[in-house]
Amino acid sequence: MPEIVGYHAHVYFDADTQDTAKQICEEAARLFPVAMGHMHTRRVGPHPRWSCQLGFAADAFAQVIPWLMLNRQGLTIFTHPETGQHLEDHRDRAIWMGEMLDLNLSMFDKAGS
Repeated sequence: MPEIVGYHAHVYFDADTQDTAKQICEEAARLFPVAMGHMHTRRVGPHPRWSCQLGFAADAFAQVIPWLMLNRQGLTIFTHPETGQHLEDHRDRAIWMGEMLDLNLSMFDKAGS
């Protein structure tokens, strides 16, 4: 079984919800040991919407995820573990808060997962 070394939570937003997403991400980074990524105002990687990544260690999961559940303000959040098996982490091991969206998983071929 692979080891979970961390998590990525991707907060999805659009032009109307960008300020809300930024507020949520900045607050999570202030409250927890979370690395806030860029506010991508275009699709990046497998993600079907604009997003901001929150990266955190496995031992922060129990604090970060409940907080996001209660404070997501209606935004969709996609969370996956980091095991080095990228396809499986995004496809089989993910947690969705809000709307489940289709990811573009073609970038994760079997050889690179």
